Amino acid sequence: MNKQIEGFSRLNKNQKIEWLTKTYFKEQDLSKKILEQYWNTDESLQKLHDEFIENTISNFYLPFAIAPNFLINNEVYTIPMTIEESSVVAAAGKAAKFWKHRGGFKAQVISTEKIGQVHFMYEGDKEKLSRFFENVKPFLITAASSITQNMEKRGGGILDIELRDKTREIASYYQLHCTFETLDAMGANFINSCLEQFSKTFIEEAKSYSEFSETEKQLQVVMSILSNYVPNCIVKAEVSCPVEELNEDDGLSPKEFAQKFIRAVQIAEVEPHRAVTHNKGIMNGIDSVVLATGNDFRAVEAGIHAYAAKNGNYTSLTHASIENGIFKFWIELPLALGTVGGLTSLHPLVKLALELLGKPNAKELMQIVAVAGLAQNFAALRSLITTGIQKGHMKMHLMNIMNQLKATEEEKNYFLNYFKDKTVSHSEVVNVFNKLRAKA
Repeated sequence: MNKQIEGFSRLNKNQKIEWLTKTYFKEQDLSKKILEQYWNTDESLQKLHDEFIENTISNFYLPFAIAPNFLINNEVYTIPMTIEESSVVAAAGKAAKFWKHRGGFKAQVISTEKIGQVHFMYEGDKEKLSRFFENVKPFLITAASSITQNMEKRGGGILDIELRDKTREIASYYQLHCTFETLDAMGANFINSCLEQFSKTFIEEAKSYSEFSETEKQLQVVMSILSNYVPNCIVKAEVSCPVEELNEDDGLSPKEFAQKFIRAVQIAEVEPHRAVTHNKGIMNGIDSVVLATGNDFRAVEAGIHAYAAKNGNYTSLTHASIENGIFKFWIELPLALGTVGGLTSLHPLVKLALELLGKPNAKELMQIVAVAGLAQNFAALRSLITTGIQKGHMKMHLMNIMNQLKATEEEKNYFLNYFKDKTVSHSEVVNVFNKLRAKA
């Protein structure tokens, strides 16, 4: 069967589904039913979702959950989390409860600088290029004034433009390295619009610069684009308490717990294989809040993982220490977030999530998200060094297995009780389930 199609984007949604089900699915009616059952019954709401992206045929739902009791900078928050993985929300809530009685989380935004770059090729005298840049820099900023005026009224705008020589990496390669303050906006459209204007002005001015030869006047802009690596848009979150107040597990003394916990963090600091999984757990907390608040979790992921490798080796995002009998656990990471524009003003659940958080500004949201990541990491490490990660995780995963087996409510209750003091594994659950059904 020919699986190619011309003009697909011009079809309406029903026509797209008709072509899709006929071309790819054996049970056409069933596949169509599955797609349609996730449509919103409110037509205006469904239209809103349809227009977020192109070629929409259905909605893909993820659970929208909350983790209460987060004490952050002496204020209590209930944090929205959108994620599909079992035990993440439960772990966050458990960590929040643990630290609420020990002073809570402290968080601060260290800097909020965002970055964009104009990448260009220039074959000629470097000194001439440097003089040209110093000459043209004020014109670049002035030429973008129509774009920046509203941002500047709110206290943001262009911070600086630098000429950077990258010819050691690629012959003839230079860049305009530009920094911005975008306040409560994520700022992608603002930054990219500024960069494209810089590019246009830069090329135009080069053509008339008297010191340039004809070859030098033909400098070529390759691309103008923001960077999702924002090492100067940093937030820090931490928790601390006396060592003797640290542990609630009977198997380890508080001192042993603290020492083992710090050792686990140190391993993630030096061993990349462990660091990746360690940081993935942190991102369970961060991504779920970023997604719930309508921010770009792919950009956040890319920037954070680049930051974890900024010194040449991929390492832990969290750190721990004991000083003068005080246990301290902290995280420092880049977070470029927004609370205005994009989905924050369009998606009904995103608006609800931001209201739940007290309508935070971008800096406040950065702090909340960093705390969610730190809490998630604390919960994971606490499980790893005590009972092991699988005990809690598989208990949470038990319900997923039950749903896969199409268990009744009575059977679910039986299994929750049956595995209360037993190790959960998929094979053992299936084995016991089959025996139960056979007996029935």
